[in-house]
Amino acid sequence: MATLYYDSDADPALIGARKVAVIGYGSQGHAHAQNLADSGVDVRVGLREGSSSAAKAAEAGLKVTGIGEATAEADVVMILLPDVEQPDVWAAGIAPNLSEGDAVLFAHGFNIRFGYIEPPAGVDVAMVAPKGPGHLVRRTYVEGGGVPALVAVAQDATGKAHGLALSYAHAIGATRAGVLDTTFAEETETDLFGEQAVLCGGLSALITAGFDTLVGAGYAPESAYFECLHEVKLIVDLMYEQGLAGMRFSISDTAEYGDLTRGPRIVDGHVRQEMQRILEEIRSGSFAEEWMAEHRAGRPRFEQLRQEAAAHPVEKVGAELRAMMPFVSAGKARPQDVSGG
Repeated sequence: MATLYYDSDADPALIGARKVAVIGYGSQGHAHAQNLADSGVDVRVGLREGSSSAAKAAEAGLKVTGIGEATAEADVVMILLPDVEQPDVWAAGIAPNLSEGDAVLFAHGFNIRFGYIEPPAGVDVAMVAPKGPGHLVRRTYVEGGGVPALVAVAQDATGKAHGLALSYAHAIGATRAGVLDTTFAEETETDLFGEQAVLCGGLSALITAGFDTLVGAGYAPESAYFECLHEVKLIVDLMYEQGLAGMRFSISDTAEYGDLTRGPRIVDGHVRQEMQRILEEIRSGSFAEEWMAEHRAGRPRFEQLRQEAAAHPVEKVGAELRAMMPFVSAGKARPQDVSGG
């Protein structure tokens, strides 16, 4: 079994004795910076000139500086910018302002795993990756809880990188829930695969295909939306709370029989082969190269695909139905008993 680290395994004094720069103030950035500050850590937020986030960070009572100044002041730098933006910011504002003995932290291993960022030999390189969005990292901290996180060390120049990563995880509340060791390669590859094959790419394609199948067969788009998209939350909540077996226990026998006999016909050998191809593209670095090239070219294909997806009928029908169900957008929807097939 993997080892989980909790509050008692971390030394808060390690991060408490350091000066931290959080680079970026987006979803994760605002949560890390505010949680660190509330934990008594000396933190500042590093932003690009003219950043629209500067006012938000200042309103939260945080010190805001340029990226170079923040890096130079600090001896721990947490980089929380989008993956594709990190290499240029690293070269211009972070790398020139690092000193030997500093620590560079990431919340995702993409740029270290694929070599787009190469830190100097004299600094620690570690990862603290909360397994949840930033608003949840912040909210659970304020409520006295935390979001689980992964920690990894890519370069241990001082011999203290792992302890420092745990201490940082403690300061953002992650050790309240549990922190698990991993590697930069494992975190990056599994994260990309999960996003592409299951959580985002696989699920959204499955939902759209199911909707199209029902509508194409003459069923009402509203019925197709409820069956193929709306009820996904009910099933996922059961899986989250009880696992696959618990989900199957909670649904009807008709639904379970259909699950066990028809599910493998959807995710068949061909799908599994394609999953393997996707994993190989990730591990070889070809996906990373493709995505970085797309970004540098101005994202033409990405924007086209985004627009096409947004124009799909499932989005129009869904928007109309959700407008009739304000409790959904208010976050008040709750799992209910699921029956039928």
